[in-house]
Parts: sequence; structure tokens; C-alpha cells
Amino acid sequence: MSGKYRLEKNCLNCGHHVEDHYCSHCGQPNLELKEPFWGFIAHSVGHYFHFDSKFFHTLVPLLTKPGQITLDYLAGKRARYIHPVSLYIFVSILYFLIVPHAMEKEKSKEEAKQKVTVMKDSINAHQKDLKDLPDFAGDLITQLEFKNLDLPAQDHMLDSLRKTYSLKPSDSLRKVIKKYDKINAEQKDTTLEVYELRQKSLPAAERDSWIDHQFKKKQIYLNQKKEKDHWDIKEEVKKYQPKQFFLLMPLLAFFIMINFRKNRIYYIDHLVFTIHGMTAFFIVSIVAQPLKKYVFGLSSVTSGVITVLVFAAIVWYMYTGLKLFYKRSVYQTIKKTFTLIILYGITFALSEWVIRSIIKYLMA
Repeated sequence: MSGKYRLEKNCLNCGHHVEDHYCSHCGQPNLELKEPFWGFIAHSVGHYFHFDSKFFHTLVPLLTKPGQITLDYLAGKRARYIHPVSLYIFVSILYFLIVPHAMEKEKSKEEAKQKVTVMKDSINAHQKDLKDLPDFAGDLITQLEFKNLDLPAQDHMLDSLRKTYSLKPSDSLRKVIKKYDKINAEQKDTTLEVYELRQKSLPAAERDSWIDHQFKKKQIYLNQKKEKDHWDIKEEVKKYQPKQFFLLMPLLAFFIMINFRKNRIYYIDHLVFTIHGMTAFFIVSIVAQPLKKYVFGLSSVTSGVITVLVFAAIVWYMYTGLKLFYKRSVYQTIKKTFTLIILYGITFALSEWVIRSIIKYLMA
């Protein structure tokens, strides 16, 4: 406990005599009332989460010795460790505050932008020798990747392709420009106002007919609604993830109990093991996910390696913890480890589908 202990032996809370640092009647520490600012902050946070030195005594074995803390806790060796539920709540709060949930659209945009950068460099490098550039330019980036670019990047790429075409005409490159031009025009028409403005700027012969005009207006409206609903649903699903993890944890403990029913131990013991495992997963993710997004970039090779390493760590953690805690053979533990991963993955996907369906129904 941080702080300076009082020399007086009367408890300020209940008035009883204090033999040591804590009152034997009410349990309050016999600390001085006045303390420095940072001591006050550290004491408050530590007291609220029941931390102090317990945090590091719990964290190190939790990450390096899967299953050992659960064995100690169930054996009654609890004074040195933070209570499983208190630790889980604290770490899960940090997880959902820190871990970025990158959208797939952002990821694909980032990948496409990198390809455009490569393409720009290639075009500049081949300005004098354009023999193979048209086909190369068309194959370098797909229509979907072009669609995922923002409008300035699309305009820049089309401008580069048109310059290339003017120097070395090619049917394949002309077709590519035509396809990209159409995608670019459609994406510029993201609102009715922009569409109407673009139509007015075109020569009369190139404007949409009355039927096409009405159809396009309806399409823009539906696309706007669809995109808004899709984004709202994704955001709502993300809000429910803390509850989803929390509610699925007892189910994972049930799966473990079924797979290790021959051990004949109480369900609560399986649940404590599961809580410790889920807490370790959150801690690893708190470190790995920000590194992937903010340091290396979501589409980098390093981020891909980190993803593989995190999955390998999850498999290793489950295998090692299950083997130590349930004392089964190597073959049985490996088989049950992958069975549990598959069961949890299916359950997580189904629960997310249910949440998404309920949100869609409520938003309809």
C-alpha cells in the first residue's frame, strides 16, 4: 500500500487500537491523511482496481505461464494476484478504448493507393520507352481497387493514363481509361446536387436522357441510403462487441467443460480458466493492433507477420494452458485446442450475425 503510515495507534475510521499497519476491526490502513499529489492519484487508481504490486505479479505469469495462475487461484493462493473478474474488467476497458477497429474499406483504399504510387513511378520511368506500358498499366490495378481510391487519386491516375495514351495509343489502354472514366464519373455523382451540376456542365448531346436521368437520381438515393445504413450497422455492431465477448465467455467455458468432462471439476473452475485466457488475449491485442495500424500500416508485410504471430500465440496459449490445467496427452490437447477454436469461431460469427440482423430489423 502506498503512503506513509501514522505513528498513532488509533484507527481514524472506527477508533479501535491498531496493532500493525491495518486495523484488525475494519481493515482500513493506518495512513497519514496528507499525501503528495501523485501519491494520491496512484493510491486512488490502485485502490479502485485492487492493483499496486499485484498487477505485475499477475501480468507476468498470466502471459508466460498459461494455466498456472488459474491453478494457483483454485488452490487458494490468491493474495498475490488480482481477482480474475477485476483484471478482466480493467483490461477489457483498455482493449475497447485503445484497439482500433479498422474498416475493410479503409484497408482496401490504403492498398490501392500504394498500387497507384507504384503505377505513377512506372509511368514516369517508362515515358521514353512505352512499348509494354499500356498492358502493364491496365493490369497493375483492378477496377475494384480503382473504385476504392478517393476522387483526387482517381483523377490523378486518369490524367497520367491519358498522357500515356497520347504518347503511345493502344486499344487495351483506351478500354482501361474508358472503364476507369465511368467509375470516376459514377463516384463523383455521390449526391443529387453533384450529379445535377455535372449534367449541366456537359454538352447537351452528352447529357443523360430523361429516363436515364430519373433512373440515375433513384440510384443515387438508394446508394446513399445503403451506404449510410451499412455504416450505421457496422458502427452499432462494434458498440455491442464488449457485451458479445462478455456473454460468449461463459459459453466458451461450457465448451471447455464438455471437452474435458472426464476431469470432473466444477463449471466455475472452467470459467476462471476462460477469464484468464480471454484477459491474456486482450493484453496481446492492446499491443499488436495499434502497432499494425499506426506504426507499420494495415497492409504492410510486417502487419501480416504480426497477425500470423498473434494467431500462433493464441494457439500456443490455449494448448499450453489446457495441457497444464487439464493434464492430457499432447495428441488429445492438440485435438481439443483446435476443436475449441473452431467452436468459438462459429459461435462468434453466429452471434455477430444475430446482432446485425436485430439492428437491421430495428432500423427498418
